[in-house]
Formats: sequence, structure tokens, C-alpha cells
Amino acid sequence: MAPPNSSLPHPWRRYVALGDSFTEGIGDPDEQSPGGNRGWADRVAEELSRGHQDFAYANLAIRGRLLQQILDEQVEPALALKPDLISLSAGGNDLLRPGSDPDVLAEKLDVAVGELSAGGATVVLFTGPDWGGTSVLGSVRSKTAILNEDLRTVATRHDAVIADMWSLRELADPQMWAGDRLHLSPLGHHTVAIMVLDTLAVNHTLHPKVPKPLPPKNWRTARTEDLVWAREFFLPWVLRRIRHQSSGDHIRAKRPDAGPMFGTGIPPVPH
Repeated sequence: MAPPNSSLPHPWRRYVALGDSFTEGIGDPDEQSPGGNRGWADRVAEELSRGHQDFAYANLAIRGRLLQQILDEQVEPALALKPDLISLSAGGNDLLRPGSDPDVLAEKLDVAVGELSAGGATVVLFTGPDWGGTSVLGSVRSKTAILNEDLRTVATRHDAVIADMWSLRELADPQMWAGDRLHLSPLGHHTVAIMVLDTLAVNHTLHPKVPKPLPPKNWRTARTEDLVWAREFFLPWVLRRIRHQSSGDHIRAKRPDAGPMFGTGIPPVPH
């Protein structure tokens, strides 16, 4: 289902977000948010709920999940909530693993998007960002580009909406990323939320923030920061891969039920 005309109120009443750490909101800590993280999906839901007292939102995303895990664990619960708006961002963790095939990932996504959209819900898919400027993730840039093109085909087949992270040039700014260089910062999540709302042609109250330029660093400072990052973030990530562990092990979805963004009541599943 295509997004509505931006001059009209949006039509959605029940939004469910599926995915991994990106959608869970890692990198955007907020003690008042369920699970301790806010993220772009929460920010989008906050805007969608304005002026819609019956709006409900669930977030089933869990950090570290691979594509097949997301499909196995989240698709059925999402459909049980009977949403009319679904976002799905998956496959990024798979691309980081040796031997991953973006075409195979796209085939799995094609089946899942067909299932998610069969009931008439608007499905939002995310292209991967352009990792070309990063030392570690730049190695999967070509795979990301292939998966992105496959995703556009999937979106066309099922009348889904593409939220284009690849074209979001603002993400080239280091301030858009958290200290681990893998997850978005609060500013990054805010920027993605604006992009998603604009893609859906939804009037919103978010405003782009122009980040202040980072102060210039001498080579010694930059090298020290690289060593700290490698010790605190990159090495633990590598060890988890070797041990076949995930950062999402024993983590539950932060919003497993479709409830209002503000208030305490949970609207019933529509029949």
C-alpha cells in the first residue's frame, strides 16, 4: 500500500516494528523508554500517535538477530497483532558474516514481505547505509549495494515502501553514530525517524538538526580512540562471532504488545 497524501491525516492505527538492534534503538539510550532505549521506531510512533488516541505500537526487534531468526521469531507475533503499518529491517547482521549471499537473503525477505503485506498492511523496508567511509564495515559495501537493489525489487513486487538509508547522506557525519561505530547515535536515530516519516508522507514535528563539526584531531588522538574502540567494541564483537554468541541472547522484545505511546491502556487487537 502506497503512503498517503501528506496533506491528509495518516491512515494508520496499529504499527509493529520488526528487526534487530537498529530497530530496537541501540545507541539511543533513554531510561524512560521500555528496554532503556528509544530509537528511530519509537520516535516515528510518537509522531504517528499525535492526534490519534487509538494509535497502538509494538516493537518486536531484538539486538543481534540474524534474518532467519527475525522471520522465525517476529513475523507470526506481528501478524497476530493485526497491524496496518509494519516496518522490517533485517539482514545487516547476516552481511557481516563470511560467506553471506545477499541474493539468498532477498529471497527470504521476498517470502516474508509477501506474507506481511497480504492483509493490506503498509510494509516499510530499509536499504542498508553506505558503509564506504568506515574502515571495518566498508568491507561489506558491495554486498549491501546488491541487497539494496534486491530489496527494491521485493518492494515493487509487494507494493512496499522503501526507506532509503543508502541515500541518507547525513549519515556520513560521525556524530550520527554511537561510540561503537556500529549503531546510530541519538542524533542518527532522530535523522532516520525524519526520513521514515517523510517517506510515508506524514506531517510531523521533527526538525533536522545541523550537527556541529567535530574538532580536528591530531594523529595521536585519533590513534588512541581507535585502540579504545577496538578493545571495548570490536574485539568483543569478534569473540561473540567465534563463540556463536549474540548480543541479543536472553533479551526480550521491548514492546511485545501493541499499546499506546502515551498512557497506560492497551487497545485490543482489532477483529
